[in-house]
Amino acid sequence: MEPMFRTSVVSSADRSVYDAGLRAHMQRVFQYMGGGLAITGAVAFLVANTPLAAFIFGTPLKWVAMLAPFAFIFYMNFKMASITASRAQTLFWCFCAAMGLSMASVFLVFTGASIARAFFITAGTFGIMSLWGYTTKSDLSRFGSFLMMGVLGLFLAMLVNLFLGSSMMQWIVSVLGVGIFTGLTAYDVQRIKQTYAENWGAEANNKLAVLGALNLYLNFINAFQFLLNLMGNNR
Repeated sequence: MEPMFRTSVVSSADRSVYDAGLRAHMQRVFQYMGGGLAITGAVAFLVANTPLAAFIFGTPLKWVAMLAPFAFIFYMNFKMASITASRAQTLFWCFCAAMGLSMASVFLVFTGASIARAFFITAGTFGIMSLWGYTTKSDLSRFGSFLMMGVLGLFLAMLVNLFLGSSMMQWIVSVLGVGIFTGLTAYDVQRIKQTYAENWGAEANNKLAVLGALNLYLNFINAFQFLLNLMGNNR
């Protein structure tokens, strides 16, 4: 009996260490994401309320502001394995600032009350889905491919609607967009939780935290924008 007792004690201690490391990892993910949203909001608000708004969105520079975030996303996804954790963090903060430039147009189109309402609804929904994704025992991976197909379908529908200009299609796309990115939040939180491994080391886990924060950040921003399209009031 003595060897079995010792084995169970070690296993319990190892589990405690793992749980503590996982909690710290998830906190780091959400801290990065929250910091990124704060940077995006601050940059967007400052640009929208200064002469920079006319300088950017009244000239061809608006295309640079709109496309720059995509360049950061592609670079980070393809180079994450070869760059250091500190460089990944720097790229993430720069991406969030670039997204702020792009989203400054939101403050020019919608009223402040609409933006605040959409933000708090998105934040509340995001919090609920994150908690569910972290605590549920159900395997959400089976929904992953379906949700990603939904994202592709949304992108194609938005491209088609650029030519059709249908308000009904825009409404349908916005409703589906809120649902899809809300579902992706729970899926991504569970996936981030499952990919953590203490023996991978601080460097690898820090990069995973940045990549996880990027995914959750994109879910939040997309859900917020689609919700704003649904319920926002124009200036």
